[in-house]
Amino acid sequence: MSWYTCSAGRKSAEPCGFFFSKTKMVGILIHGNNHFILSGPRPDEPTALALARHWSIIQIGEPKPQSLGQWQIRTKEFRENLEWAVIVPADRDISPGVAQLLAELSARGVAIDRSNRGCW
Repeated sequence: MSWYTCSAGRKSAEPCGFFFSKTKMVGILIHGNNHFILSGPRPDEPTALALARHWSIIQIGEPKPQSLGQWQIRTKEFRENLEWAVIVPADRDISPGVAQLLAELSARGVAIDRSNRGCW
């Protein structure tokens, strides 16, 4: 597989003109021991809760709500490309791997937002 590096230093499996014209930011949404790498802007607290709720419950055949349309799950992404992190509380602890990633993001100066409310 070929990797492309764009002028901003980001790497992608897709050519820069295609990927970066559609997506400006990539971040991680953490919900307990689950996490989602998302393309889209940093969500505010109500939106982060809605995103966690939407992707944490299996909804076969259900379309994504239009209000969440600007976020897409990324299946391949470099950790260096993560520009935001949001933690939504849940009944399970953050996994050790994600905790390590959060420490790396924090050391890089990425702000980590924590929701004070539970998901449901």
